[in-house]
Amino acid sequence: MKKLLLLVAALSLVATLAACGGGSDKDDVVFNWNIGADPRTLDPGLNGASDGGDVINNTFEGLVREKNGEVLPGMAESWNVSADGLTVTFNIRDDAKWSDGSAVTADDFVRSWKRGMDPRNASEYSWIWDYTNVEGSSEFAGSASEDDAVLDGLAADVGVVSQDNGATLVVTLTAPTDWFVSLMAFYHFMPVPEGASVEGEGAWAKDPELSVSNGPFTLSEYTVGEGLELVKNEEYWNADEVGIDLINGFFIDQSTTAYAKYQAGELDFIPSVPTAEIPGLMVASDEFYVFPLLGTYYVNFNLSGCEVGGTRDVGTRDNTIWCNANLRNALALSIDRDAITEALAAGQVPAGGFISKGFSDHNGEDFFDNSKNDSLIVTDDGAYAAAVTAFELAADELYPDAADTAAALVLLRAELETKSYHYNTSDGHKQVAELMQGMWFENLGFTIELTNEEWALFQATRTDGDFDMARGGWLTDFMDPSGMLGIFTQGNAYNDPDYNSTAFEAQIDLAKSATSSADHFNALYAAHELFMADMPIIPIYHYNDTMLVSSRLTGWSRSVLGSVDFSTASIEAAE
Repeated sequence: MKKLLLLVAALSLVATLAACGGGSDKDDVVFNWNIGADPRTLDPGLNGASDGGDVINNTFEGLVREKNGEVLPGMAESWNVSADGLTVTFNIRDDAKWSDGSAVTADDFVRSWKRGMDPRNASEYSWIWDYTNVEGSSEFAGSASEDDAVLDGLAADVGVVSQDNGATLVVTLTAPTDWFVSLMAFYHFMPVPEGASVEGEGAWAKDPELSVSNGPFTLSEYTVGEGLELVKNEEYWNADEVGIDLINGFFIDQSTTAYAKYQAGELDFIPSVPTAEIPGLMVASDEFYVFPLLGTYYVNFNLSGCEVGGTRDVGTRDNTIWCNANLRNALALSIDRDAITEALAAGQVPAGGFISKGFSDHNGEDFFDNSKNDSLIVTDDGAYAAAVTAFELAADELYPDAADTAAALVLLRAELETKSYHYNTSDGHKQVAELMQGMWFENLGFTIELTNEEWALFQATRTDGDFDMARGGWLTDFMDPSGMLGIFTQGNAYNDPDYNSTAFEAQIDLAKSATSSADHFNALYAAHELFMADMPIIPIYHYNDTMLVSSRLTGWSRSVLGSVDFSTASIEAAE
């Protein structure tokens, strides 16, 4: 009887291990990838985060793919732009299919794009249509109407049309838009299958029983908080070049934990590396990669209710002190960005302004070089004296009834010590928070509280305005500075500080409607100058990507915007 019980137990254990392994065959080419945080959604039209975007980039495909800066055919085998730049025609490939074997057509793009624009669907990325210049898209995406007939009419006026029985997609633009074709590689513009619901933030896309995709991989398993499995999509038009049969994706958001698993051979790819390990890896490892990113790490002030803020409902939260421009400037000027980037030691670029390197203007000059001095920020400790002066002015303005400046400073420091800086779980975010906390104490004499939250909760905290100051970060979605500055307009889902400036938004509108590159960039330069004068955020550094990739993985690539791509990757079996 005891032997029988042991046999049953052994068989149960084997069954459990097989289930965890996803039932892969021993000859399958298996790749172990740490995705990071558990994505909020895998629905291309609803996603708004890089973790979900990386998965989507490998399960779905847009009209084009962008790899290492090169725009390549995707669902469209070719395209052409009219001489006046106002009509873009995409030719859908004959062998474009969904993972269920049905055809992908231009109709799928028309339907999916309008789904992403539709205010009734509350997509986080509906704002991006303002920057496509697609005829009628801004009016539809930005409509405040709750009348279905009105919204349906606006949808009908959008300049996207399927022709030739779904073989051709014709897009009409209101102005020439140099970045339009490359932008079509971004996940928001990827199609979703007919009937894809927005319920539960596109819960269908996380359900292997319901998920249908058109990219190199399809979803086969999903376990909340733990990970997912992707399998090769045999219906994908370029399936012959897909060298991986099974991807085990893990949701490990602690870089130290992921690093330990990588070193133990349990992971083949990790998207971030503990800061303490970076100096050694830069010297000794040929599996360590550093890539520049078009984006900025920053601190949000909560400006709801301020003169330069919107009307976001933040309940009883008192944002009065953040409304003071001198205080915002004092906190910005008292940070030594050189010291922070040296501590992180991964090649990040200290930020004097909001726009990172890599955006060329109409004269072929880098926007970064021409805008980095739009404020008094210097990247080292050279602005400390100006920070102290601004802090004293803020104290006098905020506490006019105090006996003198010294008394006002006591009150200001006491109030600041009731405030908190929020950041999400990460060794790097913690390190930056502690460095800034120390600099503010050393230079201005107060200790702000630090609050760490898991990613999902932190996203809600920022969106709801339930913070005093909070970590921010943005990577552009297209090769133009408007993809950075545009998030700080009212109505944008990523305007976390709730910044509100009619002068700033007027320049953003001028940039969008400009018919010449010179007018476009002149408006963006003016917008950036206004933005930095108001200081709704504190720029800290411009991003770099650090990752560890097994030398056994070949054929992988990444977008200049940061998304990873395994569509033509393969991996050798471990020894």
